[in-house]
Amino acid sequence: MIEILNPALLDRARDTGALVAEILRTMRSRSTVGTNLLDIDRWTKTMIAEAGAESCYVDYAPSFGRGPFGHYICTAVNDAVLHGRPRDYTLADGDLLTLDLAVSRRGIAADAAISFVVGTARPAESVAMIEATERALAAGIAAAGPGARIGDLSHAIGTSLGRDGYPINTEFGGHGIGSTMHQDPHVPNTGRPGRGYTLRPGLLLALEPWVMADTAELVTDADGWTLRSATGCRTAHSEHTIAITEDGAEILTLPRP
Repeated sequence: MIEILNPALLDRARDTGALVAEILRTMRSRSTVGTNLLDIDRWTKTMIAEAGAESCYVDYAPSFGRGPFGHYICTAVNDAVLHGRPRDYTLADGDLLTLDLAVSRRGIAADAAISFVVGTARPAESVAMIEATERALAAGIAAAGPGARIGDLSHAIGTSLGRDGYPINTEFGGHGIGSTMHQDPHVPNTGRPGRGYTLRPGLLLALEPWVMADTAELVTDADGWTLRSATGCRTAHSEHTIAITEDGAEILTLPRP
């Protein structure tokens, strides 16, 4: 299903996007050395409830996961990159943490992810990967606008990641979003320009470039959810929800001043 939102629903999307951004900003500030991933999940649950919103994750049970996710935020550490199921793990100095969050409020969902290094240690490989995903995300957003094709966005993302030297996995990528978290069209992290669905004003997309340092192969953790790099290398992931407008693309999941 591909949804095109009217102006009233776009206003709701802006509201939800701002909430996602605020929760991620708060969780980033609280994710310090010694923080437990289960505490991050608990804090997220509280913020969602206090905002009168609903989690898109807690009851989520797609074919690629093992039963309902059962948590409120994805917490992926080091070699984990996607669908990181919160567990009893205490963050250490230099850990690379990705927080991925999707919530729905007043019937419209928004989805975003941030990666960052915890503490004072700054492993060069981790910083480089994070910056590469952020550049690729910016390139994908810059390519978005009315009349552009999905392949244009994928090509921009893939070109940026390839320029930085990272292998690209196309099993998981960006997606449409609206009244539900995952919708068509799929937005691979590499592709051919001029191909695919033509973007229209009112379309929401979650763009999410992610990389692993030296492989494109994923393995599934014993929890049935967390996806890790097959080689144990570190990973990074950046994501924004955007709205296609008459003038281009509006980022909905940027923190408000």
